[in-house]
Amino acid sequence: QVQLVESGGGLVQAGGSLRLSCAASGSILSINVMGWYRQAPGKQRDVVAVMSSGGSTSYADSVKGRFTISRDNAKNTVYLQMNSLKPEDTAVYYCRLVAGTGAYWGQGTQVTVSS
Repeated sequence: QVQLVESGGGLVQAGGSLRLSCAASGSILSINVMGWYRQAPGKQRDVVAVMSSGGSTSYADSVKGRFTISRDNAKNTVYLQMNSLKPEDTAVYYCRLVAGTGAYWGQGTQVTVSS
């Protein structure tokens, strides 16, 4: 019974910052990949940032230089620091965990960037 609990979403003005958190609990055993995806109205769910078990990271071109993915292994938590936010960043953000027990999605958290 693996659970991913997200927090940190909200409303922010363009140019502002937010930090999303996703805490994993349950029978994880081992973490292979953690990441963040987002889905805006009328669009598909796209990858935002991914971190491998070894700590390597990958980012969507649209967020490079503005977003940073990080993790706290002791807390089984992954973070997404979002800076210089733009209205086009508005979406529901989902955390993703690929572990030895399977693959899991968080419930999603709304991020709205106003102009």
